[in-house]
Amino acid sequence: MAQISPVTGHYVTLDVQGGQYEVFFLENGSGRPLVCQHTAGCHNHQWLGLLGDEDITSRYRVIAYDLPRHGKSDPPLNQEWWREEYRLTTDFYAEFIVSFCDALELDDPIFMGSSFGGNIALQLALRHPDRFAAVIPVEAADHSPGFFLDWWQHPHANAAQVCASGVLDLMAPQSPEKDRRRTWFYYTQGSEAFRGDLYFYSVDHDLRGQLHEIDTRRCPVIMLTGSYDYLTTPEDGRRTAGEIQGAEFIEMADIGHFPMSENYPVFRGYLQRALEEIENKLRQPVS
Repeated sequence: MAQISPVTGHYVTLDVQGGQYEVFFLENGSGRPLVCQHTAGCHNHQWLGLLGDEDITSRYRVIAYDLPRHGKSDPPLNQEWWREEYRLTTDFYAEFIVSFCDALELDDPIFMGSSFGGNIALQLALRHPDRFAAVIPVEAADHSPGFFLDWWQHPHANAAQVCASGVLDLMAPQSPEKDRRRTWFYYTQGSEAFRGDLYFYSVDHDLRGQLHEIDTRRCPVIMLTGSYDYLTTPEDGRRTAGEIQGAEFIEMADIGHFPMSENYPVFRGYLQRALEEIENKLRQPVS
């Protein structure tokens, strides 16, 4: 008999900044919503390990969506999107996530994102502290300059291979080969959105001088960074968390920039620790 996964997929229609989007998401579990953002240029399959983790899905409703222009979420249906260069902005990104959570009527969700998803987690803690129970910025920092580059889409380069090769180099050597190759494979499937995502990552996202405005009493912040991440280093994550009063930083040993897909068994231990700390904080009375 075939083994059918409990993970289900759905579409939800959103209107964001004048654009209409059919957004695809995967989900599994019950309890407090745990909303997950994939990395730049990728899609929600990065979270399959978490989506199938019975220990966590017995306590959390895990939801992993495809950002518009990624995976199974198309560009806007009501706009001639091909006439303009795609550049993801902080305003659109944050508004999209809030609209997604509102459309699904999610109460007090925890938001977790990795890389450019970790950076937007910091932005959400600053901009919408009362919409989220907590945020888990993974591989994130206050500022990540230098990666909005033309050669990601240079006509003399195989863009899919260039993106995928850079991804392979960002993973820890201890991660299982099959998982490193699967993460690499995700990035060979399309690179059109990658450069536009990196506009947010390296240009529009800049919280230098603003981190002190994040109120962790209203929205706890637990940051996770892999020891093998040379793009957003543990030093970057530790420095960023140190400028947010009440934030916590956890360095993840033997893992790189894509922890949820390159080595989920290692990542899950750190994630469970972060979730336990968040639940402890949420049980404490607000002074």
